[in-house]
Amino acid sequence: VQRAKRVLEGLYKVAAEGKPLSPKEIEHAFREVEQRPNFPVEKAFLEGIVFGAGTVFPKTPGQRAYVEAISNNDIVFAIGPAGTGKTYLAMAAGISALMAKKVSRIILTRPAVEAGEKLGFLPGNIAEKVNPYLRPLYDALHDIVGIERGMALIEKGLIEIAPLAFMRGRTLNNSFVILDEAQNTSIEQMKMFLTRLGYDSRAIITGDVTQIDLPQGRPSGLIHAAKILKGIKGIAFVYLSEKDVVRHPLVQAIIRAYEEDSGNGRTAQ
Repeated sequence: VQRAKRVLEGLYKVAAEGKPLSPKEIEHAFREVEQRPNFPVEKAFLEGIVFGAGTVFPKTPGQRAYVEAISNNDIVFAIGPAGTGKTYLAMAAGISALMAKKVSRIILTRPAVEAGEKLGFLPGNIAEKVNPYLRPLYDALHDIVGIERGMALIEKGLIEIAPLAFMRGRTLNNSFVILDEAQNTSIEQMKMFLTRLGYDSRAIITGDVTQIDLPQGRPSGLIHAAKILKGIKGIAFVYLSEKDVVRHPLVQAIIRAYEEDSGNGRTAQ
């Protein structure tokens, strides 16, 4: 009863600010209170990542911890399953920093590793060959600022989207750098990426350690980094779970089923 009261009081405050509430957002409010009983519900809807005229709001306690980590650290690792907003929130934070002139550019990168399929020979120039691997980054960018504005920022050089291999030898100053799909980096690639960071730069590394597409026996640079970099001041690790999934409601159940099956398989072995 007390939790329901807290949710309703918080939602009334949100409504008083003129923000419309959908059933999905009311569900998010209950999820907040279930996981953090003393959390002021209205904060979930009134405090977010601001960029220009837009605002992105974290939807779960895990996502909120992620956004707070980005605000307080120069390097943040976000590890969790698909649909938890790892890339989306990192992109929103990057655009916010760019609009506020805290950085001069955003660099988005990911390793070009095939997810089980053999794509074969891709025609075109180098940009056209790697574009399919980078499509999710374009999708997140366009969803936040719109296609026209997103393409304008890319054309001006304020946002650069490139495969991880293109980062070698560079020094990235005054930049907001996002490494997506980091579970598919090798140990050497991860070290290369982390040592690119220059003055006044920040890096967000996202990945899902349950979806590694590296060849059998090749260790993931993300898992290795999580082991050796913990405890370093200025580097934060945020672990998201199926409770932080904000896609179709069935996605949570699917992730949970696969995790249970994986656990049963290890037990059998």
